[in-house]
Amino acid sequence: MTATRASRPVRRVLGAVALTGLLLGAAACGGTDEEPDDTARTARDGSRFNDADVEFATQMIPHHAQAVEMVVLAEGRDVDPEMAALMTDIREAQVPEVQTMTEWLTTWGEPVPETGLDHANAGHDGGSHDMEDGEAMGEAMTGMMTSEEMQELREADDAEFEQLWLEMMTEHHEGAVEMAETEVAEGLHPDAVALAESVITSQSAEIEAMEGLLG
Repeated sequence: MTATRASRPVRRVLGAVALTGLLLGAAACGGTDEEPDDTARTARDGSRFNDADVEFATQMIPHHAQAVEMVVLAEGRDVDPEMAALMTDIREAQVPEVQTMTEWLTTWGEPVPETGLDHANAGHDGGSHDMEDGEAMGEAMTGMMTSEEMQELREADDAEFEQLWLEMMTEHHEGAVEMAETEVAEGLHPDAVALAESVITSQSAEIEAMEGLLG
């Protein structure tokens, strides 16, 4: 009986050592599945973010702003009621998202792109010049309209406008979805990734709606 009681602590120690070894081995194996993100850093508010998050916000701000400008160009035109409702949804979703991403970049100590969104959102015709600057910054962004395309949309008569707007906004949304998918795959900041997921869901649905309106 004495020998048996004495052996129990020994078995417990050996078991603990074995378990520790297994856990360390599992941690070591898990660490090899994924390369560490050497661009990750900590913001002033303690949140963690990386270069992918910065790129997402920096590019999506002018991208969203151009979409809002395209909505503004429809003001005063006789458009299909379903299309008008879609425009309202786009504007109401994307203006707050621009504000959110602007706050992120400020918190992260990163420059915020100028967009002229305040003018466009107020319904003035003064957003186009600033948007051309945003377009120059966003040449690599998929879905961004050129200044020539925006001018074509601006000058289109009502008969041409709806078709042209739907075609352009569909392409614009497809670009936004692609950018958001990159953020979901590579981003670190939870809120930025969540916004990207929301962009994918909402804009994919809007693409489907616009394709339906195009026939």
